[in-house]
Amino acid sequence: MTRQDYIEFILDHYQNPHHKGKLDDPDILVNGGNPGCGDIVTIYVKLDENDRIVDAKFDGQGCTISMAASSLVMDKIIGRTIAEVDKMDYTELIEELGREVVQSRVRCATLALDTMIAGAREYPSHKATGKKYVSPIILAETFRGEQLG
Repeated sequence: MTRQDYIEFILDHYQNPHHKGKLDDPDILVNGGNPGCGDIVTIYVKLDENDRIVDAKFDGQGCTISMAASSLVMDKIIGRTIAEVDKMDYTELIEELGREVVQSRVRCATLALDTMIAGAREYPSHKATGKKYVSPIILAETFRGEQLG
């Protein structure tokens, strides 16, 4: 794809987001934010009895890249188990969004995935106590370049 194709892909997800909204009574509700640019995302997840994501939605505000990436991440996590989400890496997401387009905004591009992975890591301990997982605001991790491969 050309740079323009990636830009159009991002703009389409931004203008026509997939899975935007809220879920009633989610099994996981996790918040994330980038303090440097004001991006905020809340992710709602419903799980089946095998901890497979059967529905996911996001809500929030932020730049075009963070909101488009949130839409794309929702597409990618539905149907996966919590364990599979925990193993997702950033490379595939960055490549799909267009490395050249998002390289200067990687924290924006990875906010939703950072947030969802944090929720996936916390969920099992909460489930063991019979509770759902509802988080405070999680600040996006500093992106480590070695994860890009």
